[in-house]
Amino acid sequence: MRTEHGTIHRQGNLLQHHDFRLLWFGQTASRFGSSVSTVAVPLVAVSTLDAPPLLLGILHAASWLPWLIIGLPAGAWVDRLPRRPVMLLATAIAMLSLLSIPLAAFLSQLTIIHLLVAILLVGTTTVFFETASSAYLPSLLKKDQRQEANAKLQGTTAAAQVAGPGVGGLIAQLFGPVTGILADVAGYATSLICLTKIKYRENSAPAAATSHRSLYREIADGKRFVVSDPYLRVFTLYGAICNLATAGLASMFVAFLVREVGVATGITGAIVAGTSVGGVLGALIAGKVTRRFGTGRGSLVCVMATMPFGLLMPLATSGPLIAFTVIGGLMVNAGVVSGNVIRSSFRQNYCPPELMGRVTVTMQFLNYGTIPFGALSAGALATSLGIRTTMWVMTGILALSVLILLIGPTKNARDLPDQPRTS
Repeated sequence: MRTEHGTIHRQGNLLQHHDFRLLWFGQTASRFGSSVSTVAVPLVAVSTLDAPPLLLGILHAASWLPWLIIGLPAGAWVDRLPRRPVMLLATAIAMLSLLSIPLAAFLSQLTIIHLLVAILLVGTTTVFFETASSAYLPSLLKKDQRQEANAKLQGTTAAAQVAGPGVGGLIAQLFGPVTGILADVAGYATSLICLTKIKYRENSAPAAATSHRSLYREIADGKRFVVSDPYLRVFTLYGAICNLATAGLASMFVAFLVREVGVATGITGAIVAGTSVGGVLGALIAGKVTRRFGTGRGSLVCVMATMPFGLLMPLATSGPLIAFTVIGGLMVNAGVVSGNVIRSSFRQNYCPPELMGRVTVTMQFLNYGTIPFGALSAGALATSLGIRTTMWVMTGILALSVLILLIGPTKNARDLPDQPRTS
């Protein structure tokens, strides 16, 4: 099989693909560092800066708020530019923003405002990186390689999330939570090096780059494509509600374990890692599920068989019942990752290349745009009703969200289509 840049690779043998290997390793390193920060940053806020629950929600929201502020124009900009340079610049800015946190702490100048601003900057770079990366992958690989590539990317991301929180908790226990953020800096540095070593260059500018149309009209093209398509609009709505609930859970999870269940700092990371094992399982089973049920029905099976298990999480107490948190979180993560593998591959095959950035960011604008609301809502609910009650509300929304997928054509399709239906 010949990729767009002329190197022969067989399906199922992406380990021999030099450029994909670099992209994969770099993103895995970056995601490992970020998963360390999922424990390190809340612990910095809780133990170093004594942040209340509402501020924890605001902190979690800050990393996702940029999707609402600049998400749509970012998609149009990415469609006008070569994607790899965008990824390089975004990675460098994120690395420097995170590095400022331990430096400020070393100088005894770290404040909650500094932490919020740094996380907001990292979130902004993530908008550009994720959009560019999603549009870059289809140009790097053939259609029949993309599901395998997405499974590898999501699987090792999930594996990094297994090890990362445990490492973050251990670093926090031994050296303090601020030190854990240095692991995230190292992850971004590794990703930056890998990106610079990728040989493939996009041969031509994206179609939008040569267009004289206004940015507004280009954004509107992406929105129109998503809203008018029966598959994409349902997947977008489902992702928005699902992410709202999972953001609420994530923003309160560390506080729930520490303050409600009474888990020690070092054990917190191990529990988060245990729930993240589900992501690895989800990546491993996605291909098997689609071969058995098809991509359409398989996308339903992945979430309907897993999301209701989230209702076990609020039942956790100290002692043996803490296992409910691990089981519930593990199953939810398995459903999220397996579903993401299938839907990401579908979008990359289904969307016209010249619209890829705008379609991706239009979907993520709503998918990720609800995350700040979920985190802020969870913080407000926890302040007024308590953390455990908030966990019940968010897991209930998550369990019900799977019903959204039954309102579109996916419920009747064994396989998702490769291209939009022409009128």
